[in-house]
Amino acid sequence: MGLFRRRSKLPADRRPPLEREERVLAWAGVRPDGTVVVTNRGLWLPGQEHRLGWHDIIKAGWTGEELAITPAARVMEREGYLVVADHPVASYRLVEPGDVPHHVRLRVTASVAYTSHHPVPGGGVRIAARRVSGVDGLTWTARYDPGTDADDTVMAETDRLVAAARRSTEPEL
Repeated sequence: MGLFRRRSKLPADRRPPLEREERVLAWAGVRPDGTVVVTNRGLWLPGQEHRLGWHDIIKAGWTGEELAITPAARVMEREGYLVVADHPVASYRLVEPGDVPHHVRLRVTASVAYTSHHPVPGGGVRIAARRVSGVDGLTWTARYDPGTDADDTVMAETDRLVAAARRSTEPEL
């Protein structure tokens, strides 16, 4: 992972438009001509104009050569939570990956404060609470299993499950 190897600085022409409090943690070239940039706030991917926040990554995988990212797609906003679905997986063949895979795994995992899977009529739902860099509190999401029809009954059950999960994570006074 390059603990004792000094990595060259990210070239200025590959530096994304960072926010004031955002800093580069790692970066790697992508074939044929791109860059993946890891920051404390999220992941900058080739061909994207905006950073993907750590809380917006459903899955991240590393094969030893390719970094695979499954971003969340916002489906709808409910009272106190978002319903999300999987965007298509995007894969990037990294040139000299260095610490990029390590930082991605660490940051995505650290963003998860709570996760639980529940059966609902016709399928299942994963309720999650994520930490958002630079924001106080948690962002709650519901992600339905493939094939689960989010009808009125399922939505009402999801509302109940999210409310119960929120209560279970509130600090006792």
